[in-house]
Amino acid sequence: MKAIIGKKVGMSQIFDANGQVIPVTVIEAGPCVVSQKKTAEKDGYEAIQLGYEDVPERKLSKPEQGHLQKAGVAPKKHLKEFKLDNYAELNIGDIIKADTFAEGDHVDVTGISKGKGYAGVIKRWNAQRTPMSHGGGPVHRHAGSMGACSTPSRIFKGKIGAGQMGNEQVTVLNLDVVKVDAELGILAVRGAIPGPKGGIVYLRNSVINVKEKGAAAGISSNPQKASARVNPQKASARNK
Repeated sequence: MKAIIGKKVGMSQIFDANGQVIPVTVIEAGPCVVSQKKTAEKDGYEAIQLGYEDVPERKLSKPEQGHLQKAGVAPKKHLKEFKLDNYAELNIGDIIKADTFAEGDHVDVTGISKGKGYAGVIKRWNAQRTPMSHGGGPVHRHAGSMGACSTPSRIFKGKIGAGQMGNEQVTVLNLDVVKVDAELGILAVRGAIPGPKGGIVYLRNSVINVKEKGAAAGISSNPQKASARVNPQKASARNK
């Protein structure tokens, strides 16, 4: 299990060996420092806390300063906990860099999506407007009817409506690492990730178990779907 904190640089494209273009997001990953270890005896669970991006000490609160000084770590702007399998191998003060990931790894990326401000139901929920002719009136983009009348005399929770759009935590699952530049501390991840350029993102091993295709991939265990070579009852086999 691996994890790191990074910053979204932007999107680009990479050409593979076959000349196929791969859209990638460039991430400035790390370096991160281990600022705390959570133990089952003291905290009830096991995890490590990573610190990212140096910041002047005057910009931290007194509790934040004391927390990092106790660990002997320089002031950091961002702190994040991760539950890792190799928890016991890491110690306070260890540095985690971009090369902790390798090409071909599958990661989940978490970030804060771009804020879109106050949006109506058409933009926010893909609602349909009312007809534009025949006396529709100035309500073409309004939400319309919200529910029943005396029963239940209320609007059920979860009803779509206008409100704040974006600016919420979003996780994109199972993106593969296309390229790692350990010297520059850069990761290139296939596809798009949430957030604006310069936004903070958290990377960790994907929770989705990706199985490599073996020699038997694609062969069904159902005798009715097996190939004619192993199922002589199929018409294609009888006609030979």
